[in-house]
Amino acid sequence: MKSIVILISGRGSNMEAIVRAGIPGARIAAVISNRPGAGGLEFARAHGIATAVVNHKSHPDRASFDEALAACIDAHAPDLVVLAGFMRVLTDAFVRRYEGRLLNIHPSLLPSFPGLHTHRRALETGVKVHGASVHFVTAELDDGPIVIQAAVPVLAGDDEDSLAARVLAQEHRIYPQAVRWFVDDRLELAGGRVSLRDAPAQDGAALLVPAPDMGRRP
Repeated sequence: MKSIVILISGRGSNMEAIVRAGIPGARIAAVISNRPGAGGLEFARAHGIATAVVNHKSHPDRASFDEALAACIDAHAPDLVVLAGFMRVLTDAFVRRYEGRLLNIHPSLLPSFPGLHTHRRALETGVKVHGASVHFVTAELDDGPIVIQAAVPVLAGDDEDSLAARVLAQEHRIYPQAVRWFVDDRLELAGGRVSLRDAPAQDGAALLVPAPDMGRRP
């Protein structure tokens, strides 16, 4: 049984998707937030999951906050730490501490559009395909070996909200899948790339999930 700690800052809808997936062989040991009022904490408690708050405002700098956060995480001895809408930039020391067992999801097809306002930037750039990526976290912001991506079309008439909703639906598909692969020891990380152990020869296709509406065109 692998132990998982999930970090959130708000509603934590990707945390909810992982919890609802009921991944065999996994136990959600705790949900931790940097914000006392994060809505996802209530969901976790309602599902019998331990919760904690490490308020970033109570610490003078990033390093001291990350140390307190790591101490809280380590109390649950996790095999995997999952960032699910955790809106804090982590220090290099924190990232190294959990190297190879720290996952994040980002609302773009990385390496395109790292950082904030991904949907707005996708629309401004005029891309025809957008999406989401699950990746192992490295010291560089929104960088690191990609585990799985989901692609969605950018449709005529899309605004930030409609595109974000389409991408979020796919996030809820691929994040539980990435966690499931980790729990099943199917992710091989080597040379900055992720491959899927015991997959067919076309395993690259398994790491890109087209949305059901990819056949539609603007």
